[in-house]
Amino acid sequence: MKKVIIASLAAMFVLTGCNTFKGIGKDVSSAGNAVTGTAQEVQNKI
Repeated sequence: MKKVIIASLAAMFVLTGCNTFKGIGKDVSSAGNAVTGTAQEVQNKI
């Protein structure tokens, strides 16, 4: 019984970690897109 509980908790932490890394990747991508957009706006004004 303890092994099942431990395995379930371990699986939960692993899956949560994967979602966290996906979220970080999306945040970094959004920030990169914002910087790129701003740089293109400045370049167009020059």
